[in-house]
Amino acid sequence: MVDELVINDAISIPLDEIELRAVRSQGAGGQNVNKVASAIHLRFDYANSPSLPEHVRRKLAALDDHRVTTGGIVIKAQEFRRQARNRDAAMERLRSLIQGVLVEQKPRVPTRPSRATKKQRVDLKRRQGELKRSRRRPIDD
Repeated sequence: MVDELVINDAISIPLDEIELRAVRSQGAGGQNVNKVASAIHLRFDYANSPSLPEHVRRKLAALDDHRVTTGGIVIKAQEFRRQARNRDAAMERLRSLIQGVLVEQKPRVPTRPSRATKKQRVDLKRRQGELKRSRRRPIDD
């Protein structure tokens, strides 16, 4: 059995830092709905994790994602009927969330509008103005 969640070559999280809890799934489920706890709640305290570098913790904290809270990362997996598959799905979501933070965003290079684009914009404004002017009430002299 694997004893850590591998994020990339440099980062891996020991499973004892990840809290997994089996809960009952929501929604309709037939005869087993009130007996079987097949959904998984995953909780990972990223802020106090020694496995994550500081820059990754900062990026996770700045992330605008409903799964990232002040108490850690909370993921609920309940799409499968088997608890083991939901556990794997929750771990994969945690892996992809952290991997997404590791990707460096290319900085945007602002560009200036071309002369032709500026001319098109001014021409369109002039045409719209002429169209509206033609709809006005005529002026009596």
